[in-house]
Amino acid sequence: MLMAHPAVLKNLIDRYETLRKLHAETGSARVRQRMDDIAYTLCVSTGTRDVTAALIAARRQLPGACPEGESLVVG
Repeated sequence: MLMAHPAVLKNLIDRYETLRKLHAETGSARVRQRMDDIAYTLCVSTGTRDVTAALIAARRQLPGACPEGESLVVG
């Protein structure tokens, strides 16, 4: 499987998190659509089927990520 460059993954994660916060504040349909687009791109980039799995997989591919099996719980 092809793997996305860590800088691309970091950018996607950052954009998704920013849009998620914005959507929580505004509830905008336009923001939701952009968030869904980024989620789709994350899923394709990581070979996953849902955004939660995509975020975990993307974070694991970043430099300094926790080794396999360690907690990736985001608080």
